[in-house]
Amino acid sequence: MILSQENLNLINPKNVIVPQESTFELPEKVLQFGTGVLLRGLPDYFIDKANRHGIFNGRIAVVKSTSGSTNEFDSQNSLYTLCVRGIENGQSVSENIISSAISRVISAEENWEEILTIAKSKELKLIVSNTTEVGITLLNESIALNPPNSFPAKVLAVLYERFKAFNGSKESGLIIIATELIPDNGIKLASIVLQLAQFNQLEPGFIAWIASSNTFCNSLVDRIVPGKPDAATLANLQGELGYTDNLLSMTEPYRLWAIEGDEKVANVLDFAKIDSGVVIAKDIEIYRELKVRLLNGTHTLTSGLAFLSGIDTVKKAMTNEQLKTYIEDLMAIEIGPAIPYEVTEDQTTAFANTVKDRFANPSIEHLWINITFQYTMKMKIRILPLLLNYYKLFNSVPEHIALGFAAYLVFMKVDHREGSKFYGSYQGLEYLITDDNAKYFYDQISTSHTNYVTNVLNDVNFWDTDLSLLTGFTKSVKEKYNKIISGEISQVLTELNISKINAV
Repeated sequence: MILSQENLNLINPKNVIVPQESTFELPEKVLQFGTGVLLRGLPDYFIDKANRHGIFNGRIAVVKSTSGSTNEFDSQNSLYTLCVRGIENGQSVSENIISSAISRVISAEENWEEILTIAKSKELKLIVSNTTEVGITLLNESIALNPPNSFPAKVLAVLYERFKAFNGSKESGLIIIATELIPDNGIKLASIVLQLAQFNQLEPGFIAWIASSNTFCNSLVDRIVPGKPDAATLANLQGELGYTDNLLSMTEPYRLWAIEGDEKVANVLDFAKIDSGVVIAKDIEIYRELKVRLLNGTHTLTSGLAFLSGIDTVKKAMTNEQLKTYIEDLMAIEIGPAIPYEVTEDQTTAFANTVKDRFANPSIEHLWINITFQYTMKMKIRILPLLLNYYKLFNSVPEHIALGFAAYLVFMKVDHREGSKFYGSYQGLEYLITDDNAKYFYDQISTSHTNYVTNVLNDVNFWDTDLSLLTGFTKSVKEKYNKIISGEISQVLTELNISKINAV
Protein backbone atom coordinates (compact mmCIF):
# COMPACT_ATOMS: atom_id res chain seq x y z
CA MET A 1 0.00 0.00 0.00
CA ILE A 2 1.42 3.34 -1.04
CA LEU A 3 0.99 6.43 1.11
CA SER A 4 -1.82 8.56 -0.31
CA GLN A 5 -4.79 10.60 0.86
CA GLU A 6 -7.12 7.78 -0.15
CA ASN A 7 -5.25 5.27 2.04
CA LEU A 8 -4.89 7.37 5.20
CA ASN A 9 -7.83 5.65 6.90
CA LEU A 10 -6.03 2.31 6.49
CA ILE A 11 -2.92 3.46 8.39
CA ASN A 12 -2.49 2.59 12.07
CA PRO A 13 -2.31 5.91 14.01
CA LYS A 14 -0.43 4.16 16.83
CA ASN A 15 2.69 4.05 14.66
CA VAL A 16 2.50 7.44 12.98
CA ILE A 17 0.79 10.83 13.32
CA VAL A 18 -1.86 10.86 10.59
CA PRO A 19 -3.25 14.15 9.24
CA GLN A 20 -6.90 15.03 9.69
CA GLU A 21 -9.08 15.14 6.59
CA SER A 22 -9.85 18.83 7.20
CA THR A 23 -6.19 19.67 6.52
CA PHE A 24 -6.70 19.04 2.83
CA GLU A 25 -9.24 21.87 2.63
CA LEU A 26 -6.81 24.53 3.90
CA PRO A 27 -5.87 27.30 1.45
CA GLU A 28 -2.44 27.67 -0.12
CA LYS A 29 -0.74 30.40 1.88
CA VAL A 30 2.85 29.55 0.95
CA LEU A 31 4.67 29.42 -2.38
CA GLN A 32 7.85 27.42 -1.91
CA PHE A 33 10.75 27.29 -4.36
CA GLY A 34 12.49 23.97 -3.80
CA THR A 35 11.44 20.36 -3.23
CA GLY A 36 14.46 19.29 -1.17
CA VAL A 37 14.49 17.36 2.08
CA LEU A 38 15.71 20.34 4.13
CA LEU A 39 12.61 22.37 3.31
CA ARG A 40 10.36 19.36 3.87
CA GLY A 41 12.10 18.58 7.15
CA LEU A 42 12.18 22.08 8.63
CA PRO A 43 9.95 24.95 7.37
CA ASP A 44 7.31 22.51 6.10
CA TYR A 45 7.58 20.56 9.39
CA PHE A 46 6.73 23.67 11.40
CA ILE A 47 3.79 24.57 9.15
CA ASP A 48 2.44 21.02 9.30
CA LYS A 49 2.74 20.99 13.09
CA ALA A 50 0.94 24.33 13.37
CA ASN A 51 -1.86 23.17 11.07
CA ARG A 52 -2.41 20.12 13.28
CA HIS A 53 -2.89 22.50 16.24
CA GLY A 54 -5.26 24.83 14.42
CA ILE A 55 -2.65 27.56 13.92
CA PHE A 56 -1.56 29.16 10.63
CA ASN A 57 -4.03 26.96 8.73
CA GLY A 58 -2.39 27.09 5.35
CA ARG A 59 -0.69 24.73 2.93
CA ILE A 60 2.28 25.01 0.61
CA ALA A 61 2.36 25.05 -3.17
CA VAL A 62 5.84 23.92 -4.17
CA VAL A 63 7.66 25.02 -7.30
CA LYS A 64 9.97 22.46 -8.87
CA SER A 65 12.44 24.57 -10.83
CA THR A 66 14.75 21.79 -11.93
CA SER A 67 13.95 19.41 -14.75
CA GLY A 68 12.33 16.10 -14.00
CA SER A 69 8.97 14.65 -13.11
CA THR A 70 6.75 15.48 -10.14
CA ASN A 71 5.31 11.95 -10.20
CA GLU A 72 6.73 10.94 -6.81
CA PHE A 73 4.76 13.75 -5.18
CA ASP A 74 1.69 13.40 -7.38
CA SER A 75 1.29 9.66 -6.72
CA GLN A 76 1.23 10.32 -2.96
CA ASN A 77 -0.89 13.49 -3.02
CA SER A 78 2.32 15.23 -1.85
CA LEU A 79 2.16 13.40 1.48
CA TYR A 80 5.43 12.22 3.00
CA THR A 81 6.66 10.70 6.22
CA LEU A 82 9.22 12.32 8.51
CA CYS A 83 10.93 9.85 10.85
CA VAL A 84 12.44 11.83 13.71
CA ARG A 85 15.20 9.96 15.54
CA GLY A 86 17.82 11.01 18.07
CA ILE A 87 18.34 12.59 21.48
CA GLU A 88 16.61 15.74 22.73
CA ASN A 89 17.16 17.12 26.24
CA GLY A 90 18.76 13.83 27.24
CA GLN A 91 15.74 11.80 26.12
CA SER A 92 15.51 9.40 23.20
CA VAL A 93 13.15 10.60 20.48
CA SER A 94 11.38 8.32 18.00
CA GLU A 95 8.46 9.87 16.16
CA ASN A 96 6.82 9.28 12.79
CA ILE A 97 4.77 12.05 11.17
CA ILE A 98 2.83 12.05 7.91
CA SER A 99 3.15 15.63 6.73
CA SER A 100 0.27 17.13 4.79
CA ALA A 101 1.83 20.59 4.60
CA ILE A 102 2.35 20.43 0.82
CA SER A 103 -0.77 20.74 -1.32
CA ARG A 104 0.91 20.14 -4.69
CA VAL A 105 4.22 20.29 -6.54
CA ILE A 106 4.25 22.25 -9.79
CA SER A 107 6.87 22.02 -12.51
CA ALA A 108 8.05 25.50 -13.48
CA GLU A 109 9.08 24.20 -16.90
CA GLU A 110 5.70 22.69 -17.72
CA ASN A 111 3.19 24.78 -15.74
CA TRP A 112 4.61 28.25 -15.19
CA GLU A 113 1.22 29.88 -15.80
CA GLU A 114 -0.18 27.86 -12.91
CA ILE A 115 2.43 29.39 -10.62
CA LEU A 116 1.57 32.89 -11.84
CA THR A 117 -2.07 32.14 -11.05
CA ILE A 118 -1.11 31.39 -7.43
CA ALA A 119 0.59 34.80 -7.35
CA LYS A 120 -2.86 36.38 -7.76
CA SER A 121 -4.39 34.54 -4.79
CA LYS A 122 -5.65 36.60 -1.84
CA GLU A 123 -4.69 33.73 0.46
CA LEU A 124 -0.97 33.82 -0.44
CA LYS A 125 1.13 35.30 2.38
CA LEU A 126 4.59 33.86 2.13
CA ILE A 127 7.36 32.83 -0.28
CA VAL A 128 10.01 30.43 1.02
CA SER A 129 13.07 29.27 -0.88
CA ASN A 130 16.00 26.95 -0.76
CA THR A 131 17.58 26.90 -4.19
CA THR A 132 21.10 26.08 -2.88
CA GLU A 133 23.69 28.76 -2.26
CA VAL A 134 24.27 29.33 -5.99
CA GLY A 135 20.56 30.06 -6.56
CA ILE A 136 20.69 33.65 -5.33
CA THR A 137 22.69 35.08 -8.23
CA LEU A 138 21.98 37.82 -10.74
CA LEU A 139 21.17 36.74 -14.28
CA ASN A 140 19.93 39.60 -16.41
CA GLU A 141 16.96 38.12 -18.23
CA SER A 142 13.40 38.90 -19.20
CA ILE A 143 10.71 37.86 -16.75
CA ALA A 144 8.45 37.28 -19.76
CA LEU A 145 10.26 33.98 -20.35
CA ASN A 146 8.15 30.89 -19.74
CA PRO A 147 9.60 30.38 -17.19
CA PRO A 148 12.49 32.71 -16.34
CA ASN A 149 15.70 30.74 -15.77
CA SER A 150 16.96 32.11 -12.47
CA PHE A 151 15.23 31.92 -9.12
CA PRO A 152 15.31 35.71 -8.49
CA ALA A 153 13.69 36.31 -11.90
CA LYS A 154 10.94 33.83 -11.01
CA VAL A 155 10.33 35.71 -7.75
CA LEU A 156 10.18 39.00 -9.66
CA ALA A 157 7.70 37.55 -12.14
CA VAL A 158 5.47 36.34 -9.28
CA LEU A 159 5.60 39.72 -7.56
CA TYR A 160 4.83 41.59 -10.77
CA GLU A 161 1.82 39.37 -11.44
CA ARG A 162 0.61 40.02 -7.90
CA PHE A 163 1.19 43.78 -8.19
CA LYS A 164 -0.99 43.91 -11.31
CA ALA A 165 -3.70 41.70 -9.82
CA PHE A 166 -4.13 43.85 -6.71
CA ASN A 167 -3.37 47.26 -8.24
CA GLY A 168 -0.31 47.66 -6.06
CA SER A 169 -2.19 47.65 -2.75
CA LYS A 170 0.04 47.69 0.30
CA GLU A 171 -1.92 44.81 1.84
CA SER A 172 -1.06 42.52 -1.10
CA GLY A 173 2.65 42.51 -0.27
CA LEU A 174 4.29 39.23 0.72
CA ILE A 175 6.88 38.04 3.18
CA ILE A 176 9.77 36.42 1.32
CA ILE A 177 12.13 34.22 3.33
CA ALA A 178 15.35 32.90 1.81
CA THR A 179 16.90 29.91 3.59
CA GLU A 180 19.96 29.51 1.33
CA LEU A 181 23.09 29.26 3.45
CA ILE A 182 24.73 32.56 2.58
CA PRO A 183 25.09 35.67 4.77
CA ASP A 184 22.23 38.19 4.44
CA ASN A 185 20.36 35.83 2.13
CA GLY A 186 17.12 37.84 2.19
CA ILE A 187 18.86 41.16 1.65
CA LYS A 188 20.83 39.77 -1.30
CA LEU A 189 17.71 38.29 -2.87
CA ALA A 190 15.89 41.63 -2.52
CA SER A 191 18.81 43.49 -4.11
CA ILE A 192 18.88 41.14 -7.11
CA VAL A 193 15.10 41.30 -7.56
CA LEU A 194 15.27 45.12 -7.62
CA GLN A 195 18.15 45.06 -10.12
CA LEU A 196 16.16 42.72 -12.34
CA ALA A 197 13.14 45.01 -12.12
CA GLN A 198 15.32 47.84 -13.44
CA PHE A 199 16.74 45.60 -16.16
CA ASN A 200 13.20 44.67 -17.25
CA GLN A 201 12.30 48.38 -17.28
CA LEU A 202 9.27 47.82 -15.06
CA GLU A 203 7.30 50.83 -13.87
CA PRO A 204 8.57 52.90 -10.93
CA GLY A 205 5.35 52.29 -9.01
CA PHE A 206 5.99 48.54 -9.03
CA ILE A 207 9.59 48.96 -7.96
CA ALA A 208 8.45 51.18 -5.09
CA TRP A 209 5.83 48.54 -4.14
CA ILE A 210 8.49 45.82 -3.97
CA ALA A 211 10.48 47.88 -1.48
CA SER A 212 7.63 49.26 0.62
CA SER A 213 4.98 46.53 0.71
CA ASN A 214 7.06 43.34 0.70
CA THR A 215 9.42 42.10 3.39
CA PHE A 216 12.52 40.12 2.45
CA CYS A 217 13.80 38.29 5.54
CA ASN A 218 17.24 36.93 6.24
CA SER A 219 16.93 33.52 7.80
CA LEU A 220 18.96 30.60 9.05
CA VAL A 221 17.95 26.95 8.93
CA ASP A 222 19.56 24.29 11.08
CA ARG A 223 18.48 20.67 11.02
CA ILE A 224 20.24 17.60 9.73
CA VAL A 225 17.85 16.02 7.24
CA PRO A 226 19.77 13.37 5.30
CA GLY A 227 16.63 12.21 3.51
CA LYS A 228 15.77 8.65 2.53
CA PRO A 229 17.65 6.04 4.62
CA ASP A 230 19.51 3.04 3.22
CA ALA A 231 17.47 0.20 1.72
CA ALA A 232 17.53 -2.03 4.81
CA THR A 233 16.47 0.76 7.19
CA LEU A 234 13.79 1.92 4.76
CA ALA A 235 12.38 -1.60 4.48
CA ASN A 236 12.21 -1.92 8.28
CA LEU A 237 10.53 1.46 8.66
CA GLN A 238 7.97 0.78 5.96
CA GLY A 239 7.25 -2.60 7.53
CA GLU A 240 6.67 -0.88 10.86
CA LEU A 241 4.50 1.83 9.31
CA GLY A 242 2.51 -0.52 7.12
CA TYR A 243 2.84 1.39 3.87
CA THR A 244 5.28 2.35 1.11
CA ASP A 245 6.52 5.93 1.01
CA ASN A 246 8.90 6.98 -1.77
CA LEU A 247 9.39 10.36 -0.10
CA LEU A 248 10.14 9.13 3.43
CA SER A 249 12.91 11.09 5.12
CA MET A 250 14.91 10.76 8.31
CA THR A 251 15.61 13.80 10.44
CA GLU A 252 17.12 14.62 13.81
CA PRO A 253 15.07 16.13 16.66
CA TYR A 254 17.12 19.36 16.78
CA ARG A 255 15.53 22.12 14.73
CA LEU A 256 16.06 25.84 14.29
CA TRP A 257 14.59 28.32 11.85
CA ALA A 258 15.82 31.77 12.85
CA ILE A 259 14.07 34.52 10.90
CA GLU A 260 15.05 38.18 10.95
CA GLY A 261 11.81 40.08 11.27
CA ASP A 262 9.59 42.47 13.21
CA GLU A 263 6.12 42.26 14.74
CA LYS A 264 4.49 42.32 11.29
CA VAL A 265 6.48 39.24 10.27
CA ALA A 266 5.67 37.49 13.55
CA ASN A 267 1.94 38.14 13.07
CA VAL A 268 1.93 36.51 9.63
CA LEU A 269 4.20 33.65 10.66
CA ASP A 270 2.04 32.65 13.60
CA PHE A 271 3.22 29.04 13.21
CA ALA A 272 6.17 30.20 15.31
CA LYS A 273 3.89 30.00 18.36
CA ILE A 274 3.75 26.22 18.17
CA ASP A 275 7.47 25.38 18.34
CA SER A 276 10.41 27.06 20.08
CA GLY A 277 12.55 25.99 17.12
CA VAL A 278 11.16 28.97 15.18
CA VAL A 279 12.86 32.17 16.31
CA ILE A 280 11.75 35.55 14.96
CA ALA A 281 14.12 38.32 16.04
CA LYS A 282 15.46 41.65 14.80
CA ASP A 283 19.02 40.24 14.75
CA ILE A 284 19.78 36.57 14.09
CA GLU A 285 23.52 36.89 13.45
CA ILE A 286 24.58 35.02 16.58
CA TYR A 287 22.52 32.00 15.47
CA ARG A 288 24.10 32.12 12.03
CA GLU A 289 27.65 32.39 13.32
CA LEU A 290 27.32 29.53 15.80
CA LYS A 291 25.68 27.29 13.23
CA VAL A 292 27.76 28.17 10.18
CA ARG A 293 31.09 27.99 12.01
CA LEU A 294 30.67 25.23 14.60
CA LEU A 295 28.28 22.89 12.80
CA ASN A 296 28.77 23.58 9.10
CA GLY A 297 32.41 24.62 9.44
CA THR A 298 33.27 21.45 11.34
CA HIS A 299 31.37 19.40 8.77
CA THR A 300 33.29 21.06 5.95
CA LEU A 301 36.78 20.74 7.43
CA THR A 302 36.18 17.12 8.46
CA SER A 303 34.39 15.90 5.32
CA GLY A 304 37.42 15.32 3.09
CA LEU A 305 39.51 14.00 5.96
CA ALA A 306 36.89 11.45 7.03
CA PHE A 307 35.98 10.40 3.50
CA LEU A 308 39.61 9.85 2.52
CA SER A 309 40.04 7.84 5.75
CA GLY A 310 37.44 5.38 4.46
CA ILE A 311 34.74 6.49 6.91
CA ASP A 312 31.49 7.06 5.03
CA THR A 313 29.11 8.58 7.61
CA VAL A 314 29.29 11.28 10.26
CA LYS A 315 28.17 8.98 13.06
CA LYS A 316 30.97 6.50 12.25
CA ALA A 317 33.50 9.33 12.57
CA MET A 318 32.28 9.85 16.13
CA THR A 319 33.15 6.23 16.95
CA ASN A 320 36.68 6.67 15.56
CA GLU A 321 38.79 8.05 18.41
CA GLN A 322 41.20 9.98 16.16
CA LEU A 323 38.49 11.73 14.14
CA LYS A 324 36.32 12.29 17.22
CA THR A 325 39.26 13.97 18.93
CA TYR A 326 39.95 16.04 15.81
CA ILE A 327 36.33 17.23 15.69
CA GLU A 328 36.23 18.09 19.40
CA ASP A 329 39.59 19.91 19.36
CA LEU A 330 38.81 21.70 16.10
CA MET A 331 35.70 23.26 17.66
CA ALA A 332 37.19 23.96 21.09
CA ILE A 333 40.70 25.15 20.17
CA GLU A 334 40.32 26.85 16.79
CA ILE A 335 36.77 27.46 15.58
CA GLY A 336 35.16 28.60 18.84
CA PRO A 337 37.82 31.21 19.71
CA ALA A 338 37.95 32.51 16.11
CA ILE A 339 34.26 33.05 15.39
CA PRO A 340 34.12 36.55 13.84
CA TYR A 341 31.31 37.74 16.09
CA GLU A 342 30.91 38.77 19.71
CA VAL A 343 30.16 35.44 21.31
CA THR A 344 31.13 34.03 24.72
CA GLU A 345 33.08 30.86 25.42
CA ASP A 346 30.05 29.51 27.30
CA GLN A 347 27.91 29.99 24.19
CA THR A 348 30.41 28.28 21.88
CA THR A 349 30.95 25.41 24.32
CA ALA A 350 27.21 24.83 24.77
CA PHE A 351 26.60 24.85 21.02
CA ALA A 352 29.62 22.61 20.36
CA ASN A 353 28.19 20.07 22.82
CA THR A 354 24.92 19.95 20.86
CA VAL A 355 26.92 19.50 17.66
CA LYS A 356 28.77 16.50 19.10
CA ASP A 357 25.49 14.89 20.15
CA ARG A 358 24.00 15.53 16.73
CA PHE A 359 27.03 14.14 14.91
CA ALA A 360 26.83 10.98 17.02
CA ASN A 361 23.10 10.42 16.40
CA PRO A 362 22.93 6.65 15.74
CA SER A 363 19.78 6.96 13.61
CA ILE A 364 21.06 9.44 11.03
CA GLU A 365 23.08 8.21 8.04
CA HIS A 366 24.75 11.48 7.01
CA LEU A 367 27.27 10.73 4.25
CA TRP A 368 30.54 12.67 4.19
CA ILE A 369 30.59 12.52 0.38
CA ASN A 370 27.32 14.48 0.35
CA ILE A 371 28.86 17.14 2.57
CA THR A 372 31.62 17.66 -0.04
CA PHE A 373 28.97 18.96 -2.48
CA GLN A 374 30.15 22.47 -3.56
CA TYR A 375 33.17 21.94 -1.29
CA THR A 376 34.99 25.06 -2.51
CA MET A 377 32.09 27.40 -1.90
CA LYS A 378 31.72 26.01 1.63
CA MET A 379 35.43 26.52 2.32
CA LYS A 380 35.19 30.13 1.19
CA ILE A 381 31.98 31.00 3.04
CA ARG A 382 32.37 28.93 6.20
CA ILE A 383 36.11 28.56 6.78
CA LEU A 384 37.96 31.50 5.26
CA PRO A 385 36.55 34.11 7.70
CA LEU A 386 37.53 31.81 10.60
CA LEU A 387 41.06 31.38 9.25
CA LEU A 388 41.60 35.10 8.74
CA ASN A 389 40.18 35.97 12.15
CA TYR A 390 42.30 33.31 13.84
CA TYR A 391 45.42 34.91 12.41
CA LYS A 392 44.17 38.35 13.41
CA LEU A 393 43.73 37.17 17.00
CA PHE A 394 46.64 34.76 17.44
CA ASN A 395 48.98 35.19 14.42
CA SER A 396 49.84 31.48 14.41
CA VAL A 397 48.94 28.42 12.36
CA PRO A 398 45.60 26.80 13.31
CA GLU A 399 46.86 23.27 12.71
CA HIS A 400 43.44 21.60 12.68
CA ILE A 401 42.15 24.04 10.08
CA ALA A 402 45.37 23.53 8.10
CA LEU A 403 44.71 19.79 8.10
CA GLY A 404 41.18 20.39 6.88
CA PHE A 405 42.59 22.51 4.04
CA ALA A 406 45.10 19.79 3.17
CA ALA A 407 42.37 17.15 2.99
CA TYR A 408 40.27 19.48 0.84
CA LEU A 409 43.15 19.91 -1.62
CA VAL A 410 43.71 16.15 -1.78
CA PHE A 411 40.00 15.52 -2.34
CA MET A 412 39.81 18.18 -5.08
CA LYS A 413 42.91 16.84 -6.86
CA VAL A 414 41.23 15.72 -10.08
CA ASP A 415 42.48 12.36 -11.32
CA HIS A 416 40.54 12.32 -14.59
CA ARG A 417 37.51 13.69 -16.35
CA GLU A 418 34.73 12.06 -18.34
CA GLY A 419 33.01 14.71 -20.43
CA SER A 420 31.80 17.38 -18.02
CA LYS A 421 32.32 15.19 -14.94
CA PHE A 422 35.49 15.23 -12.86
CA TYR A 423 36.72 12.38 -10.67
CA GLY A 424 39.18 12.10 -7.86
CA SER A 425 41.06 8.99 -6.78
CA TYR A 426 42.66 8.13 -3.45
CA GLN A 427 44.17 4.82 -2.34
CA GLY A 428 42.15 2.96 -4.98
CA LEU A 429 38.91 4.80 -4.15
CA GLU A 430 37.36 6.69 -7.07
CA TYR A 431 34.75 9.40 -6.45
CA LEU A 432 32.82 12.09 -8.28
CA ILE A 433 33.73 15.69 -7.44
CA THR A 434 30.48 17.68 -7.32
CA ASP A 435 31.93 21.17 -7.25
CA ASP A 436 31.51 24.05 -9.70
CA ASN A 437 35.26 24.66 -9.39
CA ALA A 438 36.27 21.12 -10.41
CA LYS A 439 37.64 22.29 -13.77
CA TYR A 440 39.80 24.89 -12.00
CA PHE A 441 41.45 22.10 -10.01
CA TYR A 442 41.74 19.95 -13.12
CA ASP A 443 43.63 22.78 -14.81
CA GLN A 444 45.80 23.39 -11.74
CA ILE A 445 46.88 19.78 -11.40
CA SER A 446 47.43 19.55 -15.16
CA THR A 447 49.73 22.56 -14.98
CA SER A 448 51.89 21.37 -12.10
CA HIS A 449 51.77 18.43 -9.69
CA THR A 450 54.76 19.75 -7.77
CA ASN A 451 53.43 23.25 -7.13
CA TYR A 452 49.74 22.34 -6.95
CA VAL A 453 49.25 23.21 -3.26
CA THR A 454 51.23 26.44 -3.39
CA ASN A 455 49.62 27.59 -6.63
CA VAL A 456 46.08 27.07 -5.33
CA LEU A 457 46.67 28.60 -1.89
CA ASN A 458 48.49 31.60 -3.35
CA ASP A 459 45.84 32.32 -5.99
CA VAL A 460 44.53 35.69 -4.82
CA ASN A 461 41.85 35.80 -7.52
CA PHE A 462 40.51 32.41 -6.40
CA TRP A 463 40.33 33.22 -2.67
CA ASP A 464 39.84 37.01 -2.90
CA THR A 465 42.62 37.28 -0.34
CA ASP A 466 46.34 36.51 -0.13
CA LEU A 467 46.76 33.37 1.97
CA SER A 468 50.55 33.53 1.44
CA LEU A 469 50.58 36.41 3.96
CA LEU A 470 49.42 34.04 6.72
CA THR A 471 52.67 33.09 8.41
CA GLY A 472 53.43 29.37 8.14
CA PHE A 473 50.02 28.41 6.78
CA THR A 474 51.02 27.29 3.28
CA LYS A 475 53.97 25.36 4.70
CA SER A 476 51.78 23.56 7.23
CA VAL A 477 49.10 22.69 4.67
CA LYS A 478 51.72 21.41 2.20
CA GLU A 479 53.34 19.16 4.82
CA LYS A 480 49.98 17.67 5.79
CA TYR A 481 48.94 17.35 2.14
CA ASN A 482 52.08 15.31 1.35
CA LYS A 483 51.42 12.96 4.25
CA ILE A 484 47.79 12.43 3.24
CA ILE A 485 48.86 11.74 -0.35
CA SER A 486 51.25 9.13 1.06
CA GLY A 487 48.36 7.44 2.90
CA GLU A 488 49.39 8.67 6.35
CA ILE A 489 46.14 10.26 7.57
CA SER A 490 46.20 8.33 10.84
CA GLN A 491 49.77 9.48 11.51
CA VAL A 492 48.88 13.12 10.86
CA LEU A 493 45.97 12.91 13.29
CA THR A 494 48.22 11.29 15.91
CA GLU A 495 50.85 14.01 15.50
CA LEU A 496 48.19 16.68 15.82
CA ASN A 497 46.98 15.22 19.11
CA ILE A 498 50.54 14.90 20.45
CA SER A 499 51.21 18.55 19.54
CA LYS A 500 48.08 19.61 21.44
CA ILE A 501 49.12 17.63 24.56
CA ASN A 502 52.64 19.07 24.45
CA ALA A 503 51.25 22.59 24.08
CA VAL A 504 49.23 22.10 27.26
